[in-house]
Amino acid sequence: MASNKKPSSNRGQLKDEMIAFLTSKDIAALVEKLAREIEADYKGKDLIFICPLKGSCLFLADLVRKIDRPLQVDFVQLGAVEKGGAIRMLKDISVNIAGKHVVIVEEIIDTGRTLDFLRQRLLASAPASLKILTLLDKPARRELQLKPDYTGQSIEDRYMVGYGMDSEEIGRNYSEIFYFKQ
Repeated sequence: MASNKKPSSNRGQLKDEMIAFLTSKDIAALVEKLAREIEADYKGKDLIFICPLKGSCLFLADLVRKIDRPLQVDFVQLGAVEKGGAIRMLKDISVNIAGKHVVIVEEIIDTGRTLDFLRQRLLASAPASLKILTLLDKPARRELQLKPDYTGQSIEDRYMVGYGMDSEEIGRNYSEIFYFKQ
């Protein structure tokens, strides 16, 4: 999970400050590719998808509709006590994942700090397997040795908005993904 906060003085015109990166069609192709990979790897297995709120929920909704197998969805919410500080659990999972196949679904992985916290928390519940799936991976920002198992696309160190990613809670609803002009 990324700390994807960049101030914007002109919230109403946020798109004017950005450059298009991925169209809805590009995103749909990445979602389809990831869904096919999951289906191939989990034939005959039930899955539980864990979605960190808030950014990943749009991606998760599109992804699970493309997967034709039994699955469950649950949500967590995490937050930093202070910028760069300790991570805390605001909302924990509500399903029992012991002995189950679990996939954490992220819209973007940045430093990896919050995701590693979640990964360690879920591993403590003894799942049969635990994988990480991300639409966008930003390895240049990684602070920890953490590599997703499924990646839609690796990207440069750019601040992304749209398709669940926001700038001060603005832009999550954009159907495309943009990055800020530098």
